[in-house]
Amino acid sequence: MTLFAPFGSRGPGAGNGDDRPEGSAADGRDGVDLARRITDFTHDTVARSDYLPPLRAQRRTAAEAVGLFLDGKRAEAGRRLGDIDFAVRTFTDTVTGRRFAEISDRAAEGHRGWGRVYIDLSATTRWSVQVPHPVADAGSEQLGIGVLRARRGGVLVMAGTHRNADRKGRADVAHRRDTVFDAVCDELAARRLPGLQVHGFADSTEPDYDVIASLGSADKGLPTARRTATALRHEGFAVCRAWARRCALEGRGNVQGREAEAQGVPFLHMEFSRTVRDDASRMRRAAAAMAASLPS
Repeated sequence: MTLFAPFGSRGPGAGNGDDRPEGSAADGRDGVDLARRITDFTHDTVARSDYLPPLRAQRRTAAEAVGLFLDGKRAEAGRRLGDIDFAVRTFTDTVTGRRFAEISDRAAEGHRGWGRVYIDLSATTRWSVQVPHPVADAGSEQLGIGVLRARRGGVLVMAGTHRNADRKGRADVAHRRDTVFDAVCDELAARRLPGLQVHGFADSTEPDYDVIASLGSADKGLPTARRTATALRHEGFAVCRAWARRCALEGRGNVQGREAEAQGVPFLHMEFSRTVRDDASRMRRAAAAMAASLPS
């Protein structure tokens, strides 16, 4: 595995900025199982992490650095990330054979809980998948991984701690505007990238359904939502469609959804039952169905 301090080699979907590596170039021996990498992070770090609310300048720096990276200005992005003690590493996913970049806290992941960003380098970035409640919504990170692997051109934004890690509720990134997670999602929405956010619900919340599909507070993504719900139904999932009937957990207070609405960008809020999230086969089918409706 090649660990860049802070950069890796250029991917086909990158822009034309300065992306010369400041560490060693990728040499083909840096294979990483993306799913294992993220699962280990979830189990070993997210589940135990404290939370330190970021300052406004730190949130802005993280978001601007992600934007610079997407523009291909990797050296500049790395310098900005270094200002908040973050770094970038690139690696080849051993399952898909595609290159990915990982943006993560290099010193205090288990203390600050600011999360990670994964970027598919094999194609131009066209959409994001968001995991705001890892651990709390058990298995939701596996849905995010599945979507990221199933379709090229994605960005995975993942929270870095349990939603209840902070007694004042400041770690619940789906309902807070003052987090690194939200700042990065805002940057992606400003770039007109559709967002897909995955959650989990207890079976007793909607016992007749496997999935709750919603647009949150927006309506821009209705065609995509309908395609996604239909694809899930064809895979055998019972879907509560919040635009057609009353469902629990419609995500209307979700702040990433509200920002997407303000930007006029499609946003889907997807909830999966615990029974689905406990079944690896159904999770793979669900991820593939969602990915099939995303831009390519």
